[in-house]
Amino acid sequence: MLTRLMEHALILNNVSKHISLEKNEINYFLSLLTIEEVPRKSRLLSAGQLCQQISFVCRGILRAYHLDKDDKQATIMFAVADWWITDMYCFLNEFPAMVTIEVVEDSTVIHLSKSGLETLYVEVPKFERFFRIIMQNAYVREQLRTIQNLSLSADERYRNFLSKYPHVARQVTQKQIASYLGITPEFLSVLRRRRS
Repeated sequence: MLTRLMEHALILNNVSKHISLEKNEINYFLSLLTIEEVPRKSRLLSAGQLCQQISFVCRGILRAYHLDKDDKQATIMFAVADWWITDMYCFLNEFPAMVTIEVVEDSTVIHLSKSGLETLYVEVPKFERFFRIIMQNAYVREQLRTIQNLSLSADERYRNFLSKYPHVARQVTQKQIASYLGITPEFLSVLRRRRS
């Protein structure tokens, strides 16, 4: 029970960054959520599976990746505590997932289903503002990342990653970082040696 209260406090703190809720709105929101303890190396979502939920990370770290035709992984994003994650395009359109979301370390996540989200928009319209802000921020982050991938050297991209996400860099493998940066693990090793 205490753990559930802590997790609810985490997600409510995240929500309170953008909207204020009344007690009845809080209770309604919490009634739509499910909490899950997910072990390391498990999957929240597999490519091809219908994407039916958006997840908030209370504890741990997750990674979304896409497999190319040669089964090479390209990391799309990492999600750590206080972040949301899903395959947004497929979640909003109710399509099969294009990405796999794997659990990098033992994690606790809170899920909100697509039907729950739609009901939430009707019952507590403030949440339209909340999720609009979340999606705008995600769009801006991905646009900047795309521009950096097109305009910066691998070394600059690696330095930016370390600067923006030092906590992520400490928790994931070098292979996963390399796939996020769009370089080989071997080349990342070269970049790391240069920095030493």
